[in-house]
Amino acid sequence: MGIVSIVTNDGFLLPSAPNFRDLGGHRTKEGRTVRSGLLYRSDALHTLTEQERATYDGFGIRQLIDLRSSHERDRLPDLIPNGAEYAAIGVQKTDSAGANFIDLFADPEQARVAFGDGAAERHMYDVYRGLVTDTEALDGYRDLVERAAKGPTALVFHCSAGKDRTGWGAALLLTLLGVEREVVTTDYVASNDRQAATDHWMRLLSQESGLPWEDIEPMTRVKPDYLDSAFTLIDQEYGSFDDYVVRGLKLTGATIDGLKSRMLV
Repeated sequence: MGIVSIVTNDGFLLPSAPNFRDLGGHRTKEGRTVRSGLLYRSDALHTLTEQERATYDGFGIRQLIDLRSSHERDRLPDLIPNGAEYAAIGVQKTDSAGANFIDLFADPEQARVAFGDGAAERHMYDVYRGLVTDTEALDGYRDLVERAAKGPTALVFHCSAGKDRTGWGAALLLTLLGVEREVVTTDYVASNDRQAATDHWMRLLSQESGLPWEDIEPMTRVKPDYLDSAFTLIDQEYGSFDDYVVRGLKLTGATIDGLKSRMLV
């Protein structure tokens, strides 16, 4: 095994995956700190260069959790770190618009109906509604938390842009660890400075579909309101975040204790 790199959640660790970053270093409400080098979040992991592969393998990753849809996984298979377990964990319905962008944009008229005239922003709120209420999401995020709690670590979880499915996963894990909401939101919106690859891809889809960029742009960035809408919906549907954890995600106290024991110092 290579030397495990010491990293922070600042900087671009893997230029070909600009949203790859460490969730460590955040402080909790109780004054503890999320360990560095154990929990990573990322965007797509299929285009790493040979030089980046050496860095990637050096993080000592032992689990790679792929939150993408089967369509995305089949088109662009992950590069798996040496010695890592791979798990595909879907968190969206396979027939949802967000789960299969490429096929949707292949039909310009369908794309205009789905995302034109302000519909893209409404679509984003629907995405977050699904991420906290759909059965697929509840099952998938429970699996993510359980894997983080039990190991082996280090662990990386990712989707395509690393901002929505991964963004909610990171917000969930950090909240479970006791990180303040303001800090959780700061980590969440940091994705906006790491979307060059997403912009390139979405501009190509914009050109192919004939849909103006301003109609598509809301899907290329995260907004605090998107995250707030998820937490608000949790309060409405479950009464509190704690009840969402117990009744929605069906996570046990032992799992949460295990997560904190592994991830906090």
